[in-house]
Amino acid sequence: MKGLKLIKIISAAAAVLSGFAIAAAAQTPGLALLDGLTQGEWTLKERGSREPGQKVCLGNPELLLQIQHGNANCTRYVIENDPKKLRVSYKCGSAGQGVTEIKKESSGLVQIFSQGIRNNAPFSITVEGRRTGSC
Repeated sequence: MKGLKLIKIISAAAAVLSGFAIAAAAQTPGLALLDGLTQGEWTLKERGSREPGQKVCLGNPELLLQIQHGNANCTRYVIENDPKKLRVSYKCGSAGQGVTEIKKESSGLVQIFSQGIRNNAPFSITVEGRRTGSC
């Protein structure tokens, strides 16, 4: 009887420890796709637009995750984190929220799709980001 009780205690302890291991693995890891982008001047151009695009100095590539919310203080939840594809959901309080997917073609070229709510209005945008020089 004592042996059976000891086995149950060991099994319960193993289950708890494996739960901690799973929780540790589920923590937000580094964003490999963003880490692989070349810093410098990037041009962000909406797909299908005849406009020349917006030039940004990409010192912090995390700004690409919330291109409709700029430097707003947002919380993020990583949905998919792969060296070639990144998908993130974010919330910026009263400024809105969104989901952004970035596909990396090279260290200097990405495709960005973002949709959500900004200033109480929906948005959906597809942007090509291309490194165009130094800044």
